[in-house]
Amino acid sequence: MTTSIRQNDLIESVAAALQYISYYHPADYIAHLARAYEREQSAAAKDAIAQILTNSKMSAIGHRPICQDTGIVNVFLKVGMNVRLDGFTGSLEDAINEGVRQGYNHPDNQLRASVVADPQFARKNTKDNTPAVIFTELVPGDTVEVTVAAK
Repeated sequence: MTTSIRQNDLIESVAAALQYISYYHPADYIAHLARAYEREQSAAAKDAIAQILTNSKMSAIGHRPICQDTGIVNVFLKVGMNVRLDGFTGSLEDAINEGVRQGYNHPDNQLRASVVADPQFARKNTKDNTPAVIFTELVPGDTVEVTVAAK
């Protein structure tokens, strides 16, 4: 069996993932932090944890970034060897970077771009946080797994 992955679907998925991770903490992180808050004995530390939890809740409710400086986008791909890439006008890397571009320049929630082109000399901001760091692994099967992290 062969699965077709369309370029636009991959681009939209990467862009949506970047928006999502900009304003939601993982549920297990929130649960562990809440337990730490309950056990904490230091008033100052308890207050700091409460501020993190409050910020996390406000970010989730308002769909606004937890922190606008999300750093460099890292994308981990596991591409099944029975996958067909359909309608791609450029490379897989080009599609990922277009997803990053759209995610960072989303009109309702622009994220702060901090990546620079030619980091050794010119250090000019790309203004869209591209290029992403992309790790691609070919695996058996007919699926694509995409993990997006902003580090």
